[in-house]
Amino acid sequence: MIGIRTRDLRKVYTSAPPFGAGAGPFGSPAGRGKDKKKQPKPEIVALDGLSLDIAAGEVFGLLGPNGAGKSTTVGILTTRVRPTGGQAWVGEYDVWQEQVAVKRLIGVVAQRPNLDFSLTAREILLFHGAYFGLDSPERARRADGLLERFKLSDRADQMVRGFSGGMMQRLSIARAMMHDPQVLFLDEPSAGLDPQTRLLLWEIIREYNQSGKTILLTTHNMEEADALSHRLAIIDHGRNIALGTPSELKASVPGGYLLRLRFGSHSPELLQRLQSLAGVREVRANNESGADLYADRGGSLIPEVASLAVATGVELCDVHISEPSLENLFLHHTGRSLRE
Repeated sequence: MIGIRTRDLRKVYTSAPPFGAGAGPFGSPAGRGKDKKKQPKPEIVALDGLSLDIAAGEVFGLLGPNGAGKSTTVGILTTRVRPTGGQAWVGEYDVWQEQVAVKRLIGVVAQRPNLDFSLTAREILLFHGAYFGLDSPERARRADGLLERFKLSDRADQMVRGFSGGMMQRLSIARAMMHDPQVLFLDEPSAGLDPQTRLLLWEIIREYNQSGKTILLTTHNMEEADALSHRLAIIDHGRNIALGTPSELKASVPGGYLLRLRFGSHSPELLQRLQSLAGVREVRANNESGADLYADRGGSLIPEVASLAVATGVELCDVHISEPSLENLFLHHTGRSLRE
């Protein structure tokens, strides 16, 4: 079985200034003289020292909002993106020193389907198997099995240009499994799938993992991360902000329950008195009229919160209660929703 490691992984993207912002013909800066200095390119830090240890045979989730660095991490580990700094290994192989050896071990499902529209579903699988040296009988056997498992047998000999988005995603995952890789990378695998197809996908991922394969999936779906991951890392702005099993991470939220309160206004006195309520672990003002309470209990706190609001002359406008969750953990660390 094969594991994955990264050490202090960094990726900084740069892009040239737009044509309309001082670029002359053919991209040369307009009016540049000997005394003019070339403007530095803007930098976007996608990964900022990310270190991970993913055990062989583990389903590991990378959870975070859009732009957190999840897809960049997968891009580096699958040899598609060159890191700015740090190192990454798949098994014993350094990803950027031994790319061919790494590619033999991995299967990749990109965030968007990248299928050849001039081929049928069966041809896509057969050609992929041929790339990895499978003989003709073995290719045919595996293709038939995967088409059946992903419920695509009735469309096997049709051009994929007529497939729905969900069907294309299922075929993309089947293709990635065709050569039976030791490590499977799934970048937002259930994005755009209907609930029934999502459950089928989860079942297939669990089955594949039970055969001893290592799986790394990226998602911003808390339910998916919770349901599939043995362990997960929550990342934001290219940094790891929490790491553990889903149950460990949820248990690390102070008190577990989160009460998001919205008042007509609030005051330091009100926040201080909310902190004194039995079971309240932490109180945070989140804007001019809101407060987050982390507490050991949920609904039973509402009457006490309402009484305090009345006593301090403040109107309580809205209350939202959520039980221990990965979303609450992210809110606690960043003050933002995973969906933002």
